[in-house]
Amino acid sequence: MNFLQSPLSPVVTLLSILAMGLALLAIYLKDLLAASVAAGFISLVASIIFLYLQAPDVAMTEAAIGAGITTVVFIIAVRKTERYEK
Repeated sequence: MNFLQSPLSPVVTLLSILAMGLALLAIYLKDLLAASVAAGFISLVASIIFLYLQAPDVAMTEAAIGAGITTVVFIIAVRKTERYEK
């Protein structure tokens, strides 16, 4: 395993920081639709991290379920309720 593929590589570190920033964004947004989309991007970033760490099966599952199905379910739930948090 070379330096670029180690778990502490700069790429994984930057993607992890991006995921944490998106998580904070999803927490503090008052628009529930935007928060749902931010949560979907967190899953997408996680799937990129898994792909980079050579776990393509986990990356595909995270992208399909985490970024895909879960985000669609959240958006449908927000459409059936109020969009903005009070």
